Amino acid sequence: MASLIDRHTGFVAALRAAGLPVSVAEGLDAVRAMRAVDLLDRGALRAAYAATVVKRPAHRPTFDTLFDLWFPAAVGDGARAVRDPDRPPRTLDGAGRPVPPALDPEVQARRTELAEILLTGDDAGLRQFARGAVAEYGRTPGQESWFSSSVLRAMSPETLMAGLLAAVLNGRERGGMAERVARRTFGDRISRFQDLVAAEVRRRIAEDTGVARTARLAVRPPLERLDFTSASRADMAALRREAYPLARRLASRLVQKQRRGRRGRLDFRRTVRASLASGGVPLTTHHRPRRPHRPELVVLCDASDSVSAFAHFTLLLTFALREQFARVRAFAFIDTTDEITRYFAPGADVADAMTRLAAEADLVWITGRSNYGHALEVFADRYGDAVGPKTTLLVLGDARSNYGDLALPVLRTMVDRARHAYWLNPEPRGQWDTGDSAASRYGDLVPMYECRNLVQLAAFIEELA
Repeated sequence: MASLIDRHTGFVAALRAAGLPVSVAEGLDAVRAMRAVDLLDRGALRAAYAATVVKRPAHRPTFDTLFDLWFPAAVGDGARAVRDPDRPPRTLDGAGRPVPPALDPEVQARRTELAEILLTGDDAGLRQFARGAVAEYGRTPGQESWFSSSVLRAMSPETLMAGLLAAVLNGRERGGMAERVARRTFGDRISRFQDLVAAEVRRRIAEDTGVARTARLAVRPPLERLDFTSASRADMAALRREAYPLARRLASRLVQKQRRGRRGRLDFRRTVRASLASGGVPLTTHHRPRRPHRPELVVLCDASDSVSAFAHFTLLLTFALREQFARVRAFAFIDTTDEITRYFAPGADVADAMTRLAAEADLVWITGRSNYGHALEVFADRYGDAVGPKTTLLVLGDARSNYGDLALPVLRTMVDRARHAYWLNPEPRGQWDTGDSAASRYGDLVPMYECRNLVQLAAFIEELA
């Protein structure tokens, strides 16, 4: 029982470390749910845990990966050995080297077996086959670890598609609905096999190096906690979808802040009418309601290599913000500044805009290294009229200027002219003011917020209330 408690505690801790919000109460709910299921039924145990600790569908893949590590379906080779451990992992040629998979009769026999399983859609058989394939081909000769690439290279499941389609279509015309459905079905099954191989390799590595260490290396944080600086192209596509609701909330917060901060003009007629109740003394003044208007936004974005992924996201955010503000002007800089609003015209594709920006924007003055001082001076000289009393100024960058001039008086003038000004810094707060960072000096002029992921961006928007 102690082992189960330790495993439960470690599993919940791993979920939290991966970014899933699991409270103490939810951990206790999971323990109570375990009392209602058969602990030997792994599927029921997985469902009980998921029902109590998973809050969003996007968190489910992370949960499943960690569950498979902390509650594995097998130990070692599983219930039965798939091969003699003393037998060489591959057929060898006369020189003692492994025969290429295409010429190895054992590999070809295993591929034929895989094709039959994919054809029938036997998920249990596919799981067992993946376990055996990792045992046979997952450990590269002379290596100390396990690799999914060697298994997939030997089995080459994608190359089985033509034979699978031929077996299903049985001479029917190609290119029709039947082929499209069959191709999608077999594509899903091949992806399932690849996922099973990856899960089995992780399980093997966890047995060799420890579950906690493998969990840290194998699991990426959920999208809302993914560091902008490490986002991939696919992550950026998902982040773009999340940027639109955040843009609407940001615009709404700024309008509310403006409405509460200033009253409308004096309503003379209502004030005089109310004064009749106090003998003509205007004890209470009435004001006309302010006309809400969509605020203007100016985005000044560091586009240097050190924050390139963060700059990519901020440009996606700018793309979404233009629909919420009356006027959005975007500027990028490295050691000089250029306006990039033209690349994000209505109907423009974000990927094409990024490509054009990288090729055409004039962001390099001399060195191509960050120079905040010169960039701010160029902005004030060329585009100073962009900032006015209706403008919200949003600066995005790590405040690292390679020990150059900071142009603090220039920034102070811009901030005084704007209605609001904020600075989002993608670096962890603990790294501010280290090395060439001027975070605190800029932060004295502009409220600076750490913004590394969607959670921190949402928290910044909430603080504007």
